[in-house]
Amino acid sequence: MKPALFTYHRPSTVADAVATLAEVGADGKVLAGGQSLVPLLSMRLAAPEHIVDIGALPALDGVDVTPHEVRVGALVRHTDLEQHAGAYEVLPLLRQALTYVAHPTIRNRGTVVGSLCHADSAAELPAVLALLDGHLVATSTRGERQVSAAELYLGPLQTSLHDDELVTAAVFPVPTSRVGTAVVEVARRNGDYAVCGVVAMVRRGADGDIERARAAYVSVTAVPRVLDLTAVAAGGDWSAAGEHAKEQLACSGDIHASAEYRRHLVGVLTGKALAEAGEAAG
Repeated sequence: MKPALFTYHRPSTVADAVATLAEVGADGKVLAGGQSLVPLLSMRLAAPEHIVDIGALPALDGVDVTPHEVRVGALVRHTDLEQHAGAYEVLPLLRQALTYVAHPTIRNRGTVVGSLCHADSAAELPAVLALLDGHLVATSTRGERQVSAAELYLGPLQTSLHDDELVTAAVFPVPTSRVGTAVVEVARRNGDYAVCGVVAMVRRGADGDIERARAAYVSVTAVPRVLDLTAVAAGGDWSAAGEHAKEQLACSGDIHASAEYRRHLVGVLTGKALAEAGEAAG
């Protein structure tokens, strides 16, 4: 099937891009990597009247790393961030999660920001952004604002972004020292969407005790949900943390897994992810 007719725009500056989005409003869609949007167009599950291609905005194609954050431009491909040595050095969690994103051919074209804005509950990066308390940078003719992960996701494929806003970057905060992270998933085949995935982070004190333990979930809830499991994991009983997580999340069933099986996976994978993160924390 071919896409419905649309008007194609290719702005050369961010100012031109946001001006175009302000003009077309809800009738426009931003095109970056196209790994989510193009199939939707081809199947006519989306039929915007205007496509705003930001591929000619090189200012958005960069990764900036500081000791405090990793800032990822809107045109950065999954592969670029996955292989970025500086980002890996300060925030290994990004590479840990990106290796689970589909297949290399898709990671070569799909963008990090595009995945975050697509708001698919089966995607890994929204869970990572939520776990780290990260945010997006949204720009419009009214100026620039930060949209935290906590306020970004409203439901499956739904965000709080406005129609005239262009997300220019995603910002992932770098945790303090003595922090370990891990990502574990169960999928039907390598590269498929996870039946259940867990992104975990554990911080230890100077004496080795667990000071904080958190987990975020993939393919479990409609929007990324973060659980603070510090109290139940403080003694290093990761299995107890997994059992507690099972009680906190309302799992739903679908053609890939029953609600009960997914709930079982939440318990097992939470314990496994926290154990790996705890070991990495030293």
